Amino acid sequence: MAAAGSNSGVNGGPLSGGSIGVSIRNATRRYGAFTALDDVSLDVAPGEFLSLLGPSGSGKTTLLGILGGFTVPSSGSVHFGEADVTFVPPHKRGIGVVFQNYALFPHLSVAENVAFPLRARREPKGTWGRRVAEALAMVELAGYEDRAISQLSGGQRQRVALARAIVFRPRLILMDEPLSALDKQLRESMQIELRRLHRQLEATIIYVTHDQREALTMSDRIAILRGGRLAQVDTPERLHDRPASAFVASFIGESTLVPVTRSGPDSVALGAATLRSARPLPEGAALLLALQTEKLIAAGDSVPDGYNRLTGRVTDIVYQGESLKVFLALDGGPEISLRQPAHHAGRRAIPPTGAPLTALIHPQDTIIVPAESA
Repeated sequence: MAAAGSNSGVNGGPLSGGSIGVSIRNATRRYGAFTALDDVSLDVAPGEFLSLLGPSGSGKTTLLGILGGFTVPSSGSVHFGEADVTFVPPHKRGIGVVFQNYALFPHLSVAENVAFPLRARREPKGTWGRRVAEALAMVELAGYEDRAISQLSGGQRQRVALARAIVFRPRLILMDEPLSALDKQLRESMQIELRRLHRQLEATIIYVTHDQREALTMSDRIAILRGGRLAQVDTPERLHDRPASAFVASFIGESTLVPVTRSGPDSVALGAATLRSARPLPEGAALLLALQTEKLIAAGDSVPDGYNRLTGRVTDIVYQGESLKVFLALDGGPEISLRQPAHHAGRRAIPPTGAPLTALIHPQDTIIVPAESA
């Protein structure tokens, strides 16, 4: 449920309390000998949508717990704007929280669930009806006030949880994998709805997910965590196109990491092939080429100038609905994969299993990362 407590700027005006910047400084959380979060520092701009992304055990939920006041850091500090809130309890932080299981009260109606934060904050009762109606309208549930929670679908319950989190106009909203229980189609639809809602609210949102596509779809920036530390913080496009390490390259997108050797200031060798990168190569002797399946192109009958070429033989073709995943054993090298649209023209570019194929990749998409960062 949304955390109770006071919040500045909650009276009057539209359903928006503005936004606030968040600063985490050297936050560490230990449980005995285990370090769940290790010296993390991060700044979140007012009004930003930041996703915390990482595998299980990476520290993202621990970090969200510290931001919400549900977990006290072993060391470090948390600031909302200029205020140090490190030891401020959740109900006094003025934040909205949406949990993974929604945490709705089954014995209360939709309106009563949404009004709960207003009751907890002792807002004037005469304003509850209008505020609840505004919140439900924002999540497209107008007219559902009297429904029982048991009468709602999973997507509708998720919207009620969102309405409850925003009804008191928080400047900061924390979300802990709120879409994970939904089916794929509804989850993708709700991602777009959350983007729209974020623009309307103008609140700062910090969102935990293990789903990279979800993070790429919704976020202004993404903080990738690994083993309790920040691996990289950047915009979705830069994380995808300019990963700083082999871990990030393998975690964002669908990549095959292939060892290569430096053959020039901007080129690497993979077997007999030489590939040029449009970006400076990282330092160090041990390098990896991150081949993203969606950036590789089946050459077909024509090979445009300026592209790097990888030749091999098709070992398998897997139909996956909108695309074909093609596995290619490189000449004198490893097996890689590429995606090709499954429409007629796309299929024509793919020869049968066992036939030779040239895969193309542009130097702008030729990503080289240091092997020691894996």
